[in-house]
Amino acid sequence: MSFFSSWAKKITGQPEEATSLSLRANAFEPEVAPLKSEKKHVGPLDEVQVIPEISSMAVPDTLLEPKVEEHEEEELDIIVPENYSLDDLLMLLVESGGSDLHLAVNSPPIVRVHGDLKRLKVDKITSEKIESILHPVMGFEQKEKYFKSGNLDFAYEIKDVARFRANYFNQYYGMAAVFRIIPSKIPTIDQLKLPAVLKKIALFRSGMVIVTGPTGSGKSTTLAAMINHLNETRAAHIITIEDPLEFSHQNKKCIIDHREVGIHATSFADALRATLREDPDIILVGEMRDLETIYQAIKAAETGVLVFATLHTNSAPKTVDRMIDVFPAKQQEQIRSMLSISLKAVVAQQLLKTYDGKGRCAANEILISMSGLGNLIREGKTSMIPSFIQTGREHGMQSMDQSLLEFLKQKKITPKAAKEKANDFNIYKMYGYDLENV
Repeated sequence: MSFFSSWAKKITGQPEEATSLSLRANAFEPEVAPLKSEKKHVGPLDEVQVIPEISSMAVPDTLLEPKVEEHEEEELDIIVPENYSLDDLLMLLVESGGSDLHLAVNSPPIVRVHGDLKRLKVDKITSEKIESILHPVMGFEQKEKYFKSGNLDFAYEIKDVARFRANYFNQYYGMAAVFRIIPSKIPTIDQLKLPAVLKKIALFRSGMVIVTGPTGSGKSTTLAAMINHLNETRAAHIITIEDPLEFSHQNKKCIIDHREVGIHATSFADALRATLREDPDIILVGEMRDLETIYQAIKAAETGVLVFATLHTNSAPKTVDRMIDVFPAKQQEQIRSMLSISLKAVVAQQLLKTYDGKGRCAANEILISMSGLGNLIREGKTSMIPSFIQTGREHGMQSMDQSLLEFLKQKKITPKAAKEKANDFNIYKMYGYDLENV
């Protein structure tokens, strides 16, 4: 008999000759009366319903095999050619007014239209089919990068139709890709129905302007509209650094040089360091992904250059916090000081479905640097930025809630859409919108 068995018998009072089965049952389980399917009184307590004996209970099928709730996916009523190519699918994306095309093994092609995913009326894509339509558009170096890392970012163009931002990646079932449309004609600030104050912000002479928002919120399009306004208004040298290159601007009043990370530069940070030797007036940074890129962008803004950049945050206060928190604690005070001087504006953007469901509109929170903002950043009082925005409405500032409330008044969006993006429901109640009960 093992030492453990002897020890278990001693602490449970079991005789030495007890079988291992009875020992195991009594050593680790409390002694309980047999369960009966009946009611009985336990002392002075009220009646207690005793659970039926477990041995007589049938195990529900739902416990043996989880049941997946079936629902019918919405289809897009568009005819797909029988032996379709990648260009065929991208043309259908443009014709449908969609923004994204999703391709994956074991799934039909899916497009995003006005924020909703809709599958095309065609069979699921096989691994052979997806490779036959995705591999041909990659060059040798792109293939080498994709097979080495498992993902690839690049831009693809169908002449006289549109450009597309592409991402290839590997997933459980095999190869997959997402294409986002980039309009060949750059929309204006007025056409996008963005706040007019963005025209003023675009013409700042120095400092940093950050356009922020979640993925797919239209940050790149808003920045392109601001650069386009600059291009039509002011003579300047603009250098864009993107991954991949999206909007292609033609020289009007400005000289515009486009650089793509991975082709024309090894990284955002390296491109930013080199850009300062290229006589820029304006630098556009497609995305500030890491500490080094953020630091180089702030340094560039300190030299007197106007820097446009994007971040994945939802509000102006979170944008400031994100830029500071990415640095080590011992360096944060220095970054606060630098940012308090260089930050000129933050434009936070969210996309919402329109009231009629046939489009989307952009709601914007706008912060503009004025007397007092620098002190809030230096002293780490970013929680007071929303109050600062409220006091600057006459200068074009507005909170996200104010933007959404204005859309509600104009019946551009539904209360349900506003609820998804709202921060403070009490603001809406003052104007008769009870979003909590929508």
